Amino acid sequence: MSRSLRAEQPGEPQPLTGRRLGWSLVLLALAQLIFSLDLNIVFVALPDIGRDLGFSGQTQQWVVGAYAVFAGGFLLLGGRAADLLGRRRVFVTALAIYAVSSLAGGLAPNALVIVIARCAQGIGAALLLPSTLSLINTLYEEGPRRNRALAVWGGAGASGLTVGALLGGVLTQAFSWPAVFYVNVPLAGIVALAALAIIPRDRGGRARRRFDLPGALTVTGGATLLVFVLVQGPELGWTAPAILVAAPVAVALLIAFAVIEARSADPLMPFRLFANRSLTVGMIVTFVYMATFGALPYFLTVLLQTVQGLDALQTGLAFLVPSVAIATGTQLGERMTTRFGGRASLFAGFAIGVAGTALLAIGFTEDSTYTALVPGLVVSGIGQGITWTAMWIAAASGVAPDEQGVANGIASTTLNIGNALGLAVLIAIANSGTTGLGGEPLRAALADGGFLAVLLTAAGMLAGLLITFALPSRRPAFVPEPAVTRTEEANPTSMNS
Repeated sequence: MSRSLRAEQPGEPQPLTGRRLGWSLVLLALAQLIFSLDLNIVFVALPDIGRDLGFSGQTQQWVVGAYAVFAGGFLLLGGRAADLLGRRRVFVTALAIYAVSSLAGGLAPNALVIVIARCAQGIGAALLLPSTLSLINTLYEEGPRRNRALAVWGGAGASGLTVGALLGGVLTQAFSWPAVFYVNVPLAGIVALAALAIIPRDRGGRARRRFDLPGALTVTGGATLLVFVLVQGPELGWTAPAILVAAPVAVALLIAFAVIEARSADPLMPFRLFANRSLTVGMIVTFVYMATFGALPYFLTVLLQTVQGLDALQTGLAFLVPSVAIATGTQLGERMTTRFGGRASLFAGFAIGVAGTALLAIGFTEDSTYTALVPGLVVSGIGQGITWTAMWIAAASGVAPDEQGVANGIASTTLNIGNALGLAVLIAIANSGTTGLGGEPLRAALADGGFLAVLLTAAGMLAGLLITFALPSRRPAFVPEPAVTRTEEANPTSMNS
């Protein structure tokens, strides 16, 4: 998109050309890899973390859930921060938070400290994801070039969901569980320093607008309590006082958030953005994606480690196959979206995912082997990669440059809340038949529970497939300001040229 087609926006980075643009994309993809790694890198290490720090089987899920919930709760604030404070500035700040909180997690002496460290990592994620996405969506004009950039970024992110398990296994086996936290310290530090040298400075002259802190606090509190109810309900009992208090408070906070957003002059979630049907459907799809595809690594880890008896390293290596399949799918997703549009690509991604995940469920038996899982891992992984790339392209379509941060924050919020809620519900269902069991009966119950959970994710993917029909058949377009003339429309100049 040329500068003549829109007004320059506060906090927007200077356009790049050539090699520097390519290196910027490398850094943004590496940042997305860090974000995705942190979603799943602790899965393989959970048994060791739980044993060393005193977590129970159900409460150790907070090592994963705390990250996802705080990321989901603060993403809207992170998106607005990127728009108002500057995308590069927020990007570098987020990586610094990652480095410090990861160091704290590795040094954690007890369960409370490691959960607090994961909460801080989640806040770092809430700043990182929307700033990364909005940098891509402003450095690249809407169309094939942006689609290719999102495919590179998406390949790093989608693969990170499974590479995280691989890296977690290698590090846990070789250096013990703190290594899954320490690895972020040099990674985040290097990317942050490189960003200062490569990604252009943010523009000055930002508009005087305020953050919606009440909105951020209410949505974070409401989401956190809601996941607390789902995670702790099976262990404490659904009639336990903590559950009976937390559930209505969660609902009240989320209602308060909706009221605050409706009345705020600068809301975290501007309701008018939902008039963009592509963004709205993309937001719903990101929720479904992480509640289904994003939950599979957890149940695969339980099957491979607890049922099949693989160690942490072997479990990590087992995730190489889906990692390659997902990376392949992300590239297919870019080509399909550019040629056939977002609706057809998302439909294909979910359809392939349903078939592959149903095939994967066949391998969830007490006496299964890894070989029985491979066909499902390959097919499901390709569907996952296609869906990942296509859903971000859809969510960014038709959004004005000065609102890319908050729009990405909205879609990213549903992504993280979908992961937390999906895992909480599926784990509760899968573990419902394991109470009081041990030895072979426990292994059989875990395999059966995993089989049911994986089939439920396939059903969720089918729902996602149906949701894609709500996408517009053509790419939506925002009306730029100032308005363009017919001459300018006929002779656009790329912002990167």
